[in-house]
This record gives sequence, C-alpha cells and structure tokens, in this order.
Amino acid sequence: MSGGEVAGIIVAVFWAILVSFLAVALARLAQVLRATTKLVAEVTEQAVPLLADASTTVRSARTQLDRVDAIASDVQEVTSNASALSSTVASTFGGPLVKVAAFGYGVRRAMGRTGAETERTPRRTVIVGRTVPDPRRRKQKG
Repeated sequence: MSGGEVAGIIVAVFWAILVSFLAVALARLAQVLRATTKLVAEVTEQAVPLLADASTTVRSARTQLDRVDAIASDVQEVTSNASALSSTVASTFGGPLVKVAAFGYGVRRAMGRTGAETERTPRRTVIVGRTVPDPRRRKQKG
C-alpha cells in the first residue's frame, strides 16, 4: 500500500467515527425534543384552566374594588356634610356661648369681691385632684 492509500483509509475511519458521534448526538437531541414536546403539552393542559380561574378572580376583584370605590365616595360625602354641620353649629352657638361664659365669669368675679377685701386671693391650679399653689408666690423661710 502506498502512502496515499493509507491516508485515505485514515481519513475514511475518522469520517466514520465523526458520523457515528453525530448520529448519537442527533438521537439524543431527538429524545430531548420529544420530552420537551410532552412537557409543553402537559403545561398547556394545566395552564389553560389556571388562566381561566385567574381571569374569574380578576373580574371578581374588579367588582369588589368598584364597590369599595362607591363606599369611599359615600364616606367622603358624609365627612363633608359632618364638617359643614360642625362649622354651622360652631358659628351658631359658639359666639353666644362665649358671651354667656364671659358674662358668668364677670358676675362671679363681681359677687366674689367684698369691700373689705384688699388683697387678691392667690390663684391655685388643680391637677388631677391636687391643688398646686401659684408658683409666683413663694413662701420665704426665715
């Protein structure tokens, strides 16, 4: 055999080995594609009902949000009505009540003073049942 024939046989053997490796790789690729196709089919079977349930849930949530929106607008209206009523009551009764209170205070002050009283009674502050003397008047120890 000549050198060219030996080289041809070596090339033919390498091509045969290469083709057999490619055939094995293609067979495994075909198995992977079959498994992937099966998996996609199973996922599709399970996903369609889940999407239908999700769609139903979203519609229900939208209905509930519409109801909450209606309730919130009603609460806002009630709040504005209460605010208007409060300001009306304050303007109607607030001024006269302040005048009556001031008049009552003046009457008590006038009734509390006598002609013999020359020194003003010190103010006392009441805090949770205790009487605290006026801090401006301190007794000096001597």
